[in-house]
Amino acid sequence: MAANSPIPDRTAEVPVTTDEVADTHRRRWPPRIGLRLRMLGFAAALLIGAAVSGLAIQRAVLLQRHDTSVGEMLEQEREELERLAAGRNPSTGEPFHGDVAAIFDTFVSRNVPATGEAFITFVDGRPYSRTPAPIQLDTVPELVERWANLDDGQRGTIETDAGPVKFLAVPLASGGETAGVFVTVNFLQAERDAIHADLRVQAMVVAAAVALATIIAWLTAGRLMRPLRTVTDTARNITDKGLSQRIPVETDDEVGELATTFNQMLDRLEVSFESQRAFIDDAGHELRTPITVIMGQLELMGDDPDDRQRTLAVVNDELQRMARIVEDLLLLAKAEQPNFIQTESVELSDFTTEILVKARLLGDREWRFEGAASGTIEADPQRLTQALLNLARNAVEHTEPGTVVGIGSARRDGRAAFWVRDEGPGVAIAEQPRIFERFSRGVGARRRSEGAGLGLAIVRAVAVAHGGQVRLDSVPGQGARFEIEVPAADDELDLAAHTGPEDPTVVLDLGVDGPGDRADGAGPADPENADPENDGAHRADPHDRSI
Repeated sequence: MAANSPIPDRTAEVPVTTDEVADTHRRRWPPRIGLRLRMLGFAAALLIGAAVSGLAIQRAVLLQRHDTSVGEMLEQEREELERLAAGRNPSTGEPFHGDVAAIFDTFVSRNVPATGEAFITFVDGRPYSRTPAPIQLDTVPELVERWANLDDGQRGTIETDAGPVKFLAVPLASGGETAGVFVTVNFLQAERDAIHADLRVQAMVVAAAVALATIIAWLTAGRLMRPLRTVTDTARNITDKGLSQRIPVETDDEVGELATTFNQMLDRLEVSFESQRAFIDDAGHELRTPITVIMGQLELMGDDPDDRQRTLAVVNDELQRMARIVEDLLLLAKAEQPNFIQTESVELSDFTTEILVKARLLGDREWRFEGAASGTIEADPQRLTQALLNLARNAVEHTEPGTVVGIGSARRDGRAAFWVRDEGPGVAIAEQPRIFERFSRGVGARRRSEGAGLGLAIVRAVAVAHGGQVRLDSVPGQGARFEIEVPAADDELDLAAHTGPEDPTVVLDLGVDGPGDRADGAGPADPENADPENDGAHRADPHDRSI
C-alpha cells in the first residue's frame, strides 16, 4: 500500500519536467546498484560462501579425525593393559595372580601419557593412583562412584571444567569380583583449541585473499566496463544535431565488439539523420513554391469568368506538380523497404522492345533500337520499366525534337545492362557527381521540365534495390549515356546487402571519350559499331532502326 511505501507516490500530483528526468540518475534514492557492484558482490558472495563452507567442512573433518584418533589411543591403552595383566610381574618374574596394584604400578611406570591423556586407577573401590591432568577427576564424587566398582567396560564423553573428556574404563576381576578399575582419559579441549586456532589463521588468510581479489576484480571490472560507461555517456550526449561522437575501441573482446557495433550504429544514424534533414529541407523548399503560387493565384482571383478559368488552370497545374512530387517522395521512401521490388522472370529481348515502344510516346525523337540481350533474369519488371522510362523522359527533356535517342540492353560478366543514350548537350562536369541526388536538376539550356529533380534519384533507388548500379557516361556537347546494370542470375541478387546509403550506386565516366567510344568496356554507344557476339545481344537491321 502507498501508506507503507518509504517514498510517497506523487506522480499524480506533481508533473515531471524534462529537467527532472535528466537529473534522475543524480538524485535517485535509494541509490541504484550498478552492474559493476552487483557482479563483484555476487562474485564476493560466492567466494566468501565457498571459503566458509570449506572451513566448516575442514573443521568437521579435523574434529572427527581427532575423535577417531583419541578413540584409537584409548583402545590401544586397554589392549596394552590386558597384555600386561596376562603376563608376568617384571619384578618377580611370576604371574600377577590378581595383584591389580602391581599391574597398575607396572603399567604407569612403563607408559608415558600422551598430550591431553591421563591414567586413573581404582583398587578395592577406592582411588589408587593417577597421572598429572588439568583437573583431578578421581576427586569428583560422581565420577568415583561411577568408575570405582564397574563390572563391565565403559566408554563415553563427559563435560568438565576443563572441557569435554573422552574416557575408557576397564575393570580387572579377581575371583569373580572387580578387584580394580583402570580408566584412561583424554582431555579434548586443548587439541580442539589448536584446531580452532589453525582454522582462525586460515580464515584470516582466506579473508585477506578474498579482499585482495575483490579489490583487483573491482579495478579490473572498472577497466573492462569503461567502454560501457563511455557508451552510456555517448548515448546520453547524442542528439539529432550531434552524432559525430564515437567510442574509442581499445580491445577486441565482447566489450570491444559492443563498442564497434555501437559506433557502426551511430554511423548509420548519422547518415540517416543527415539524409533526412536534407530531404526535409529540399522537400519543404520544393513544396513551398507551388503552395505559394496557389495561394497567390487564389488571392488575386477576381470575379471575371476568364480570370477564374486561368487561375484554376494554374492551380490545377501546380497541384498536379505537387502530387507528382509527393508520389516520387513516397516511392523513394518505399525504396528503403525490403519489399520494394517483387522479382519475377524477365525475358530481356521482349522487355527491351517494350521499353522502346513505351518510350516513343514520350516525345518526338528519333528513337533507335540498339540491340537486346538474350535470355532471362530475375528482376522486378515494373520498377525497371519505371527507371528506364525516367531515363527516357530525361533524354526527351534535354534534347530537341528529332534528336537521336537510343535504347538497348546487353549481358556481360554475369550482369545485365540497360541503357538510354541521347545526342543532346550532355551533362556538365560539375553536375555529374550529384546528378543522382534528390532534387538535383540539370541547368541545361534545352531543359523543358519543371520537375522536382527526383527522377534520377528513383533510377538509382531501383538499381540499388536490385543489387546493381547506375553508370553515367557524358561529355558536355556530345550527349549522355545512362546505364542501369543489375545481376543477371538470381543467386547473385542480394537485396538486403544493397539497401544501405554506403553502396556505390553511381559510376561516373568523366573521361574525354564521347558516348560513342566508351573507355570502361561497357559496350559501344554507337549501335552500328556494336558486336553482337561480344555483348551477347541480338539487334534489328542496323539500316532500319527508326521507330
